[in-house]
Amino acid sequence: MILSLATAMPGVADPLAKDVFGGVPGPTGGGAAAIGFYSKGCVTGAAQLPESGPTWQVMRLSRNRNWGHPELVGFLVGLSQAARQAGWQGLYIGDMSQPRGGPMVTGHASHQMGLDADIWLLPPPSLQLSRKQRENISAVSVVNRAGTAPSGNWSPSHMAIIRAAARDPRVERIFIDPVAKVAMCQMETGNRAWLRKVRPLNGHDYHFHVRLSCPAGSACQQQDAPPRGDGCEEAAEWIRNRIDPSRVKPVPPDPNYRHPRSFRLSEMPRQCQAVAVAR
Repeated sequence: MILSLATAMPGVADPLAKDVFGGVPGPTGGGAAAIGFYSKGCVTGAAQLPESGPTWQVMRLSRNRNWGHPELVGFLVGLSQAARQAGWQGLYIGDMSQPRGGPMVTGHASHQMGLDADIWLLPPPSLQLSRKQRENISAVSVVNRAGTAPSGNWSPSHMAIIRAAARDPRVERIFIDPVAKVAMCQMETGNRAWLRKVRPLNGHDYHFHVRLSCPAGSACQQQDAPPRGDGCEEAAEWIRNRIDPSRVKPVPPDPNYRHPRSFRLSEMPRQCQAVAVAR
């Protein structure tokens, strides 16, 4: 059953998309498909990553963000098994998507098509955490306070897990702090092709962000391919700019940029409008 936009939120003619998507407790039925773009889209037929498994636990369960395209769920289960091979007990999984994707009430601009996931850089001390513990435990930074070198938390196991993720053909990109990227560039002595997918990004020293490519049967806009090469010099440049901010030329803000939390439901892809209000 498809409802009209007017009935999505009674009394609101054109509600904010984040309020509609953020208020839906469960997924749509039917086949799985990612729709739109990572920062303006949705997902049908999403699967839920179980709260706990033999090699993972989902964190911050109160957010109800452990949903994604089945390809993402399968990928995360497999990566958690690879983490065990790297010497960890498994993985702590952070935000994926909401049950139908879409803009979130708080936080991310992306994570909207069920193809993004945040993975904590904390080696799990236990995979038996209670719900309350999962709300309160914190991840750890793998970067020093100056943002210029790895902290004592960084290890070869981190690289092994991220490399396993990047080598998966389903992965489009991995975002992590440039310090971690440079550390991996220095550690890799073999095939460096996987490093191209690992992109430097601020705010990713406690977790790394995995993004899958558009799966078969979906209607999503593909992201441009990463620049050629291993990207190591680009990441090193980020660090040099942190050391000497005067090297950075100011870039005026884009007057047309809007955070996805400001999108109205009518501004979302037409298919997503229907996904948001389907029963």
